Amino acid sequence: MWAFFCCFIYYLGGVKLKKRVLSGIQPSGRLTLGNYIGAMKNFVKLQDLHQCYFMVADLHAITVPQEPETLRDLSEANAALFIAAGIDPAKSNVFLQSAVPQHAELGWLLTTLTTMGELERMTQFKDKSNGKESIGAGLFVYPSLMAADILLYNADLVPVGDDQKQHLELTRDLAGRFNSRFGKYFTAPEPYIPEVGARIMSLDDGTKKMSKSSAVPGSFIALLDEPDVIRKKISRATTDSGAEVRYDVVNKPEVSNLMSIYSQCSDMSLEDIRVKYEGKMYGGFKKDLAEVIVATLEPLQNRYYDIRSSGEIRDILAQGAQNASEIATQTLDEVKQRMGFLSSKKH
Repeated sequence: MWAFFCCFIYYLGGVKLKKRVLSGIQPSGRLTLGNYIGAMKNFVKLQDLHQCYFMVADLHAITVPQEPETLRDLSEANAALFIAAGIDPAKSNVFLQSAVPQHAELGWLLTTLTTMGELERMTQFKDKSNGKESIGAGLFVYPSLMAADILLYNADLVPVGDDQKQHLELTRDLAGRFNSRFGKYFTAPEPYIPEVGARIMSLDDGTKKMSKSSAVPGSFIALLDEPDVIRKKISRATTDSGAEVRYDVVNKPEVSNLMSIYSQCSDMSLEDIRVKYEGKMYGGFKKDLAEVIVATLEPLQNRYYDIRSSGEIRDILAQGAQNASEIATQTLDEVKQRMGFLSSKKH
């Protein structure tokens, strides 16, 4: 359903010292090549410069029905893939959203500040509820929880796609509403575009984003797809009626998407790829692309299976949750004090 990325900038004497980075991905499916190229590669770079928190947003996953065992497996798998992709638990904090209960509590507090009209106008709710007789209340109010995820860490900057602009605006509105009623505390987050890889599109439609929750397996490359599966998906990927390997997102969206994937996995420029396949048919280009993807994912997959078999991901998640809770507790305590709740702490 969503993913987000936030930065909190530390200042001392007017000098910028460090950014706090927070990213959340919902365990609604297996992470894809699009997740890796578009976000995870960048996160690995960011951890060397900033204080990073990477969250598996499992509370958001249950806004639609989930099989318990599947949810548990996907939550652990996605966390392990973060580590396998190069996120170092010695530098970054990887945790489950549900393991930091302040997310849910602040989500409820912000829900009481959110109007029905604001939630009814959310296009994602309209899209997901259209034509359905029974929709859970969680799907209706989840934007308030998303706002809590961001405001819990008092983030300054949030990069969002077109489908998330409404949620950022709601977060800004709720921050302002809280500040107006209870005194200035929350920062109203601004949209931000980090340095990330190309936006990877679906293999069967170059105008739609590659989605891990797609009902069409051939539309995406999962990070754990076996080599032969990857080769088959790429061989069947949509191109066009032409034969020219050329980057043109308007007239050749599918070919352009495949070129972007090739470039991101090989470090070749789009122009170098064009020259390499000039005068050649799509078949050879797609065959080579499949091998480039296989080679890119092989070390990630090997590391992933080592992590899952060793059980180390449980310790990583526990430590990450403990670190995240330290910040989350400070925020929630201040919010509750301002809203008039009695403190449960001994004096």
